Amino acid sequence: MPGRSRGRLSVAGLLCFRPGLHAGLCYRLRRHTGRKGERRSLGETDYIRLLDGAHQLLKAPLIVLWDRLSTHNSKTMKALVAGRDWLTVVLLPGYAPDLNPVEGLWAHIKRSLANLAARTLSDLETLLRRRLKALQYRHGILGGFLADTGLTLDRPDGP
Repeated sequence: MPGRSRGRLSVAGLLCFRPGLHAGLCYRLRRHTGRKGERRSLGETDYIRLLDGAHQLLKAPLIVLWDRLSTHNSKTMKALVAGRDWLTVVLLPGYAPDLNPVEGLWAHIKRSLANLAARTLSDLETLLRRRLKALQYRHGILGGFLADTGLTLDRPDGP
């Protein structure tokens, strides 16, 4: 059937917030071809590479808010996190998409792709990369994803 393609795309995103600076977006996209034995989702190494890349880019320690995705919570991931003294992981409550700024990002991206039909997986990948790249320069929108959660960057012990 023309236009039909085996495979899928997985994407992980990291919204970066620092008091007094513009919000940032780091992401990793992975193409899954559907080959036998190939993982159909992102794994621990994909997520840790995203965090390592963000750490190198930002040149600062990271505090990561994570949902309770099994990959985020696995023994392998806990060991990878423990080996990085610059990384602190805080788990969100069981089901709390309203507290996760990245959920707003994904909703925004999905709305922007809603009425588009990609002919191939490569076309979809190109389109998704363009949308994510464009968002990297839209600091106000990125900051709005945090504002929508009601969370702030204020320290509880002072200003």
